[in-house]
Amino acid sequence: MATLSTAKRLVVKIGSALLVDRDTGALRDAWLRALADDIAKVKARGTDVIVVSSGSIALGRAVLGLPAKALPLEQSQAAAAVGQIKLARAYEQALAPFGITTAQVLVTLEDSANRRRYLNSRNTLEQLVKLGVVPIVNENDTIATDEIRFGDNDRLAAQVAVTVGADQLVLLSDVDGFYSANPAQDPNAERFDIIDDITPEIEAMAGDPVSGLSKGGMKTKLLAAKTATGAGCAMAITEGSVLRPLSALDAGANSTWFMPKLSPQAARKGWIAAMKPKGQVMVDEGAARALLKGNSLLPAGVTAVSGDFGRGDPVEICDAAGNALGIGLSRYTAAESGKIAGAQSGDIPAILGYPGRACLIHRDDMVM
Repeated sequence: MATLSTAKRLVVKIGSALLVDRDTGALRDAWLRALADDIAKVKARGTDVIVVSSGSIALGRAVLGLPAKALPLEQSQAAAAVGQIKLARAYEQALAPFGITTAQVLVTLEDSANRRRYLNSRNTLEQLVKLGVVPIVNENDTIATDEIRFGDNDRLAAQVAVTVGADQLVLLSDVDGFYSANPAQDPNAERFDIIDDITPEIEAMAGDPVSGLSKGGMKTKLLAAKTATGAGCAMAITEGSVLRPLSALDAGANSTWFMPKLSPQAARKGWIAAMKPKGQVMVDEGAARALLKGNSLLPAGVTAVSGDFGRGDPVEICDAAGNALGIGLSRYTAAESGKIAGAQSGDIPAILGYPGRACLIHRDDMVM
């Protein structure tokens, strides 16, 4: 079973019911400060931490005096706009005493479905965690309509975990794991410690949301688990309302872990390997040797480009004799790749007229 002490990159999902008092609409400051202490301790181990947090609509609703019931779309978006400021400030103030910088990242479902937006999100989040920042991610409720919404932050958290290549995802919930039935309704419901396979029988056990503020029930958590484990990320469901819930989980608190079959790296490599190339890049002998040693592909090693591909599309990498060496996701379009082929990375801005990325295909996006 996974434990937080082994996590290299951790995504933590926090629901509205944990962060906001359901009766007053006020932020639960003591709980958030305790969570900040948890995050600081996890980061001190060398673990990257990304937080996916609900709460903007719940906080904004209280400020605007809107009723505690389902709101029309326009009022929900207005509440989100007001509440997002309070939410971001709350995390900033909670983590600052530990010397931790925070960043606000707002996304929609369209950002993960669109290849270019997905890559931009991935690169931004990757750079933030490399700089030691804790990104606070939330759905962009002020612009998202039904057709571009995740709809709940369980699935958003799973998508973020996939995007950043996290090896662990923790859903802080209003229950302490996945049960054979709704424990609030069935006293004989049994909790699972570990789930290795999400079978039809497991799916049939999922119930509906328990909390009045939370949109996500066990059905959405199972969907999140499928997404996460399919990308090599272990996922835990555990009780989040206690102070320092991550420390409690680390100490053996009740939880359910959904276990992946592969590591995030292996799962990503398998996903790339299964893609159909949309183009081809030819590399010289020096670049071919460098690639086989695990290096990224720099423009200087490219001798020719063919095909019609966009940024993020899969391309085949071939040596001078036309032998396939591997496949990778291009960081440039076919037209851009052709222009910078053979050039030094430092010359890219002058050639393209705008700053570019140092490598044409990064080693993390390549299968040899």
